[in-house]
Amino acid sequence: MKYAHILMAVASEFWAMQPEKMAAIIDFLATQADGVKFSAEEIEARIAPQTAKAVARREGAIAIVPLRGVIANRMNLMGNVSGGGGGASSEAFTNHLKSLRGDDSVKAVILDVDTPGGAVSGTDEAAAVVASFKGIKPIIAQVNSTAASAGYWIASAADEIVVTPSGWVGSIGVYTSHDDISAALEKAGVRKTLISAGDFKTEVNQFGPLSDDARDHILSQVEAHYAMFVDRVASGRGVTSAQVRAGFGKGRMVLAKQAVEAGMADRVGTMDETLQRFGVASQSENKRALAPERMKRAAAL
Repeated sequence: MKYAHILMAVASEFWAMQPEKMAAIIDFLATQADGVKFSAEEIEARIAPQTAKAVARREGAIAIVPLRGVIANRMNLMGNVSGGGGGASSEAFTNHLKSLRGDDSVKAVILDVDTPGGAVSGTDEAAAVVASFKGIKPIIAQVNSTAASAGYWIASAADEIVVTPSGWVGSIGVYTSHDDISAALEKAGVRKTLISAGDFKTEVNQFGPLSDDARDHILSQVEAHYAMFVDRVASGRGVTSAQVRAGFGKGRMVLAKQAVEAGMADRVGTMDETLQRFGVASQSENKRALAPERMKRAAAL
């Protein structure tokens, strides 16, 4: 397979993401690396269907900010390998929020969330910016319909989490992977020798199994990121870290109604219902209001 080292680099990142979605992305990237090419539309459909129509907009004094698709700090990691597949840049997301925080014409912010999660890098920083709105202006996370892992990490910092009736939240956890390709290289007649300085510089190389020390070190990093995740959720939801670890799905996704019952979300509702609470007419109401005018124009024609 071409670019196997790139695929292993993607997999070995620290991820806060639904594992099945990550597996699908790796399979897709492997297909790409084998020479199968996809159009931009096919890439979007396979990797980031949530990005469709993910455009920031204003509804009166309410700013709606999308958080859709795979989350990565600058999207270079996923974008370069996939050939431009879409997703959410946590850096761009936070920069946009900072501009809205200081904009007096914006009275409240709604996060339009639909994401399987993404890279740990940049996620807690994005959650911190969401949390910084408290006491300045309301910020609501509207889940429509998935806030998984890194997505929930960020959403949990909002004043309120609203989940659409068919939606779900959770997948609280962090993971990474290590590929040992020594058997494949041996079969191909290749023997790799690494020459390095620094006791641990090459301890996580892919040309052999992990040592116990290397595995313990990686596990300690995974657990540190997980603790950061848990503590952020606990702070945002007003519970203890122990409660998050024991009662917020334990890495599983939780459906809307059950999420509210568990304290993972505040209410079940649609985007239209959330907008109506801020005095913004729903799209269906706007259509009904415009119907008589359209009828008049049709009659005139």
